[in-house]
Amino acid sequence: MYCKGDKIVHPLYGAGVIEDLEENEVEGVGEMFYVLNIPVSNLKLKISARKAEISGLREVHQKDEVISIIKSSAFVAVNMSDNWNQRYKDNLEKIKSGSLQDVAIVFRNLMKREKNRSLSSAEKKILTTAKQIIISEIALSQNIEKGVAEEILLTTVGE
Repeated sequence: MYCKGDKIVHPLYGAGVIEDLEENEVEGVGEMFYVLNIPVSNLKLKISARKAEISGLREVHQKDEVISIIKSSAFVAVNMSDNWNQRYKDNLEKIKSGSLQDVAIVFRNLMKREKNRSLSSAEKKILTTAKQIIISEIALSQNIEKGVAEEILLTTVGE
């Protein structure tokens, strides 16, 4: 169970800080919820503590680990389908995994693809989501602003 002040990552929304623990009644039963503030996107979420593990919540990686994981993603070979619909499904599955390395691979692959040819609107959205997730984790792991975290990401992936 996480505590108030813990830095965690939601697979679809990125890294945030648990601001509070709330007990709410759901179908007549008391249930504990995490109130997660994601500062990079100015978003607040309530997440069932009971379903936290299933939903893929995890702790933010340490400062050095984040950069190392992003750098190592450049060396992971991934075959991307020529069919945009299949690529979208594959990339969404990687993002939903909650793994920083998987998200970094999605970001790297879509950035490369965008340089060579245009992305579909769905793939552009996945690229934006992947970038947001990575930036939020960099920002929280290093206690820096979003803009600085974005510069670190682009420098790290060689953009």
